[in-house]
Amino acid sequence: MTRSALSLNLDDARPIIAADELKATEIGTPYNIADTDAGGGLVAHVRMAGGWLGSVDIAINKAWTARAFDMSTDDLARLTQHHRGDCNHEVD
Repeated sequence: MTRSALSLNLDDARPIIAADELKATEIGTPYNIADTDAGGGLVAHVRMAGGWLGSVDIAINKAWTARAFDMSTDDLARLTQHHRGDCNHEVD
């Protein structure tokens, strides 16, 4: 099954990154911000001053994952959380 998707280029990514940086500044938490194109390829990555070096790969992988599953990683996390009673097997 093919799917169509609008792709993102660097000119598109710049205002998105700027908005993300502004939000991170407002909440006082420096972030690593990554954006991918329709194929999941990295378009842009920014590590804000004070952003954790260890989060570089995490940000890039989260951007790829969001694209690969066509949903935010927050939505994906909710779908994949294991909750007692949601499965047909016993949970200790």
